[in-house]
Amino acid sequence: MDLNSASTVVLQVLTQATSQDTAVLKPAEEQLKQWEIQPGFYSVLLNIFTNHTLDINVRWLAVLYFKNGIDRYWRRVAPHALSEEEKSTLRAGLITNFNEPVNQIATQISVLIAKVARLDCPRQWPELIPTLLESVKIQDDLRQHRALLTFYHVTKTLASKRLAADRKLFYDLASGIYSFACSLWNHHTDTFLQQIFTGDETAATNSLERTLLSLKVLRKLTVHGFVEPHRNVEVMVNNFSRNNHEIKSIGTENVCRDRLEKTIILFTKVLLDFLDQHPFSFTPLIQRSLEFAVSYVFTEAGEGVAFERFIVQCMNLIKMIVKNYAYKPSKRFEDSSPETLEAHKIKTSFFTYPTLMEICRRLVSHYFLLTEEELTMWEEDPEGFTVEETGGDSWKYSLRPCTEVLFIDIFHEYNQTLTPVLLEMVHSLQGPTNVEDTNALLIKDAVYNAVGLAAYELFDSVDFDQWFKNQLLAELQVSHNRYKPIRRRVIWLIGQWISVKFKSDLRPMLYEAIRNLLQDLDLVVCIQKHDFEFRTDQFLPYLESMFTLLFQLLQEVTECDTKMHVLHVLSCVIERVNIQIRPYVGCLVQYLPLLWKQSEEHNMLRCAILTTLIHLIQGLGADSKNLYPFLLPIIQLSTDVSQPPHVYLLEDGLELWLVTLENSPCLTPELLRIFQNMSALLGESL
Repeated sequence: MDLNSASTVVLQVLTQATSQDTAVLKPAEEQLKQWEIQPGFYSVLLNIFTNHTLDINVRWLAVLYFKNGIDRYWRRVAPHALSEEEKSTLRAGLITNFNEPVNQIATQISVLIAKVARLDCPRQWPELIPTLLESVKIQDDLRQHRALLTFYHVTKTLASKRLAADRKLFYDLASGIYSFACSLWNHHTDTFLQQIFTGDETAATNSLERTLLSLKVLRKLTVHGFVEPHRNVEVMVNNFSRNNHEIKSIGTENVCRDRLEKTIILFTKVLLDFLDQHPFSFTPLIQRSLEFAVSYVFTEAGEGVAFERFIVQCMNLIKMIVKNYAYKPSKRFEDSSPETLEAHKIKTSFFTYPTLMEICRRLVSHYFLLTEEELTMWEEDPEGFTVEETGGDSWKYSLRPCTEVLFIDIFHEYNQTLTPVLLEMVHSLQGPTNVEDTNALLIKDAVYNAVGLAAYELFDSVDFDQWFKNQLLAELQVSHNRYKPIRRRVIWLIGQWISVKFKSDLRPMLYEAIRNLLQDLDLVVCIQKHDFEFRTDQFLPYLESMFTLLFQLLQEVTECDTKMHVLHVLSCVIERVNIQIRPYVGCLVQYLPLLWKQSEEHNMLRCAILTTLIHLIQGLGADSKNLYPFLLPIIQLSTDVSQPPHVYLLEDGLELWLVTLENSPCLTPELLRIFQNMSALLGESL
């Protein structure tokens, strides 16, 4: 493909490929697909996307086609592979200028350079890294930023290679450029701090962007660039004081706060990754890391500057140090390595009684407290609050679950020290709490939360049966609206302890209390969490009322997750009482077809319905034949491998099919018809 004659033609077709008119778009895409294997095509694309006078959409498309071509045709063994001569020309052209003005295109160019680097650097592209190192020194802001962006993507890509030979090459690269990367980060950080304190926010924003990129480079080199990082002095030189300055600058109002927070979070990621990958190399940093994290999370130092995501990261850092298996000595100390004993010694010297007591008290009395926002959400949308609280996509980065996990881990590790501290908090809350004292109610909720989380650790220290009879049961009976958080927390607390220490002869009193709570939708969480391991004879007096209330609850709730939880409880009840459920299931049998229809887009809810039907058929026995008009089409759908939902429903559907056959009084034509699915099922299993 001659560059001069082809450029105009390719540019025209690329322009057509950006059209919204499919009549123009489709032929253009087909033509580009044919050109993908033509020699010189990628050189033309390079000329087009580096020409800043052309339309942005056209240049963007040219970059994407170039990037896809690297994946398909850059390797020597690929069909229609690019020639070595053309690849050499392309490599040189890619790093001639780092002056792309459009951010999105600049990012794509950096990514495609990194893709080439993954295949060719350093053997076929030895000049790439030296060129990048020189380019990041350029004083021109745009060129420096684009070079730094490319430097990051190249480093990230090379760090991800896992073959031993590639790892060795990256170790060599890291040892050669680490000092420069450190100086680069220090320079941009110093520049940012000077500019932020002099009030030059525009310049500070630009410098902070470079600080962030250089720290990203440093993160990859630090974590993946050394077999034994502790043997490299520069790697182990800590930057806590510098990061402290960055954190403190958050307290000032400035336009780059979001970027600054991202930089600080990235710094914590460096520590977390380093600890995860090199626990023994991290040993010299344990003391400073704990001082740093505990200071900002559990003392006044963090007030006004520590933001939620940073607190979460600090808690994760403390948790990883506390739980780290490499830092735990064997039961016989003499069997432990010197590195383990050294790390354990540092941990022990840091976590003194006053420190542990303060951490425990702050976790419970500060971080466990329900916020005004949470209370409002619970009041306005109790189901939504419950679903959010029991875990969502953002769980890992959410403050509340993070604090609870940290509490559990620290309490488990130091339970002998912390048990008296928590028990003292419990004893201070004996008796009913004034419903007008909101803070006291929130404190009680938080302490009860802690006792529930630490249930297994407190087994020998708490007489839960006496506590239940003397205080908790009475608190469940306080009907005042402001006491609702305590009623909710108490029933959750019992759910945590019931499998740890709870006498069976107390359960009737508990069932009585639950029956009253079931009439309050706001306390639906108690149904989701409660353990329904019970003795049937104890539960039978409550069966009719409980089943009726649970069914009403199933109809009232709207969240898919909540319906699944209520169905799970109903299934447990049906399973335990078996045939004794028969007088009470009429309403549920009539409702399930409607619920099945409503759940067409929710396969997990349909799985819960299938489980309920399994137990229902077992309870009804031969009477289950009355359900066939609804039941058999469900089995047909769930076991039909040609239907997309079978991916979710097949296992439960097969079990329901088996249970239906076992309880069928006779083999009907409708039951036989389902066997049409069997040949496909057997074929899939083979």
